[in-house]
Amino acid sequence: MKVLLNGQIIDRSDAKVDIEDRGYQFGDGIYEALRVYQGKLFTFQEHMDRLYRSAKKIDLLIPYPQEMFHEWFTELIAANHLDTGMIYFQVSRGVQAPRNHVYLENITPTIMATTMVAPRQLAEHRKGIKTITVPDTRWLHCDIKSLNLLGNLMATNQAAKAGAKEAIFYRLPETVTECSHSNVSIIKDGQLITHPANEYILNGITRQVILKLAKKQGIPFEERPFTLAELKAADEAFISSVSAEITAIGQIDDVTIGDGTIGPLSEQLLTAFSEEIETDCKITLTTD
Repeated sequence: MKVLLNGQIIDRSDAKVDIEDRGYQFGDGIYEALRVYQGKLFTFQEHMDRLYRSAKKIDLLIPYPQEMFHEWFTELIAANHLDTGMIYFQVSRGVQAPRNHVYLENITPTIMATTMVAPRQLAEHRKGIKTITVPDTRWLHCDIKSLNLLGNLMATNQAAKAGAKEAIFYRLPETVTECSHSNVSIIKDGQLITHPANEYILNGITRQVILKLAKKQGIPFEERPFTLAELKAADEAFISSVSAEITAIGQIDDVTIGDGTIGPLSEQLLTAFSEEIETDCKITLTTD
């Protein structure tokens, strides 16, 4: 397995990060995860735009143009013979010693990337997953794709212990925000509803693609907060992320959504999403 470390493609066993790196010590950094279909990067530009926005919000200077990341990722895909999968990459502020909460401005960031095989799971997307609801007690900068994910991990593990695939966050008293590692949307009376892109959620790239597709498909949508009661009374519900694409929610706590599987408008969006992949990557997907 090859990895990217500071511009070099090397063996994973040779990849070392300094113990003084601020990503390790403070979670002082940002990350992205990109989908790869048939060796082609999907929504690369959107991910890079978000990466640089996150960097700006934490005063982290990335001393490379976006095009350099495209070159690195293309080389990494080839080196690992990746067909359909994911690229995970992160940018930490870099090494600063001695350890200090105040960061210097002339630190060279540490950049790393790895790949993983991740075939599409359309049958799973349609089946309908079990979810639970969890109070959202995280910080108020969820729009930054930060390395600080402890709150998300705690909720994900709570879901796993309950036999669920995802945890849906809500801000007290009952405003639904997002999930522990995805966005959440509902459909009611033919309208798509999802939380607005503000500091309470990460504006997922897949979420952005879905809203674009909804507009093209003539599906009315509204970006507004909705409640736990609305969530559980939805005709359809789904999560969305780079890995989940569009995955139906079949159960929320003890409430079944629809018939427990993907609904008609969610299916329409999933089909349109596959077509968007083909257009963006200039490929032809195989069908299940």
